Amino acid sequence: MQHSHPVHPSGLRWTGAVVWACLPLFTCGLATPFTVGIAAFWLRNFWHGVAAAVYLVGVGTFLIAAVAYDDYEDFPAPLSVLATAGLLVSWLGGVVHSAILVPYMARARLRAPGPAYPPIDLRQRTTAPTHQRRPVEPAWVGHYRVIRPLGRGGQGTVYLATAPNGVRVAVKVLHDLVDDVARARFAREVEAAQRVATFSTARVLDVNIGGQLAYIVSEYVEGPSLEQLVKKHGPRDKDGLTRLALSTSGALAAIHKAGVVHRDFKPSNVLIGHDGPRVIDFGIARALDQVTMTSGKMVGTPPYMSPEQLSGESVGPASDVFSWAVTIMFAATGRPAFGEDTVPAVFNRVLTFHPDLSPLPSALRGVVGSCLNKRPDERPSASDVMLAIVR
Repeated sequence: MQHSHPVHPSGLRWTGAVVWACLPLFTCGLATPFTVGIAAFWLRNFWHGVAAAVYLVGVGTFLIAAVAYDDYEDFPAPLSVLATAGLLVSWLGGVVHSAILVPYMARARLRAPGPAYPPIDLRQRTTAPTHQRRPVEPAWVGHYRVIRPLGRGGQGTVYLATAPNGVRVAVKVLHDLVDDVARARFAREVEAAQRVATFSTARVLDVNIGGQLAYIVSEYVEGPSLEQLVKKHGPRDKDGLTRLALSTSGALAAIHKAGVVHRDFKPSNVLIGHDGPRVIDFGIARALDQVTMTSGKMVGTPPYMSPEQLSGESVGPASDVFSWAVTIMFAATGRPAFGEDTVPAVFNRVLTFHPDLSPLPSALRGVVGSCLNKRPDERPSASDVMLAIVR
């Protein structure tokens, strides 16, 4: 498990900061307005700028008096006091002020990806265009350099990022892990997700629950989601639908074998890569379950939720099978089987309505229909679904 580490300045930066701080001492305070002014700019600090202006007034008073009179003894008494006070303030004050700022100057604008990171053995095949980052987007998430956002949802924001070894990955920054209990539960769930077989899924590569940001890193799959694909190109044909059903049911079988329940299986969580569909975001919904419930948020996406999710019953693998069937209906028709209008209307249909299966190929109608059974104990397992499709 990876955690963020502080970044330390190099010896060269420390040397430069110390030399900078010594300038007021060696110049008898004459360089103080310039050194503190540089600090104000470098640290983006208004009050250091005010201090630099005060030092400039003091040094300026002394220099004007020195130019106007040939000898110090010729200074008028009031001007002598002002010039002497200005020089002493700039000299002594500049030395103390600069010494205090040495560590801040050494660390100013210092940013690095973090400590050495073991290479990730990842079969990658992705490219992506450059992206102009918004001011509010992070440049780094832990060890990962952000390239651009991929999407935002209720659980968090997903970024395309580069790992320390140059591989492109998907980094999901989570919004709701705000206390140690939630983070510990999340870590346990993701550890289980990392045991899932990698065929037809996007592998979980890394997780961080320490520091300011909690995030999960997974394999980046280049390609649209099933939702995007259907909305752009329409419902899938018979062969495409069968391939989709077989690969996604196989992915669910692998997820369930690892002891993980997806809880949010839907078209946007199925990515269509060049080597076939990949299921993502498994193992996250359960980890966020208690957090989102206590904050009043909904766990799951209403048109794809199972009856037991709506009624508050125990949720297991059978719930994913129900959501899988609704997803296949979406791929066949271009719309969710239970509609997507008001939440109460959708919930009522999920609990009472039996959708028309005629748009499905005949080979899929039976198995999809059994997966849409309102009783979870009467639905087939994901493994049984996969076997039924290939028979």
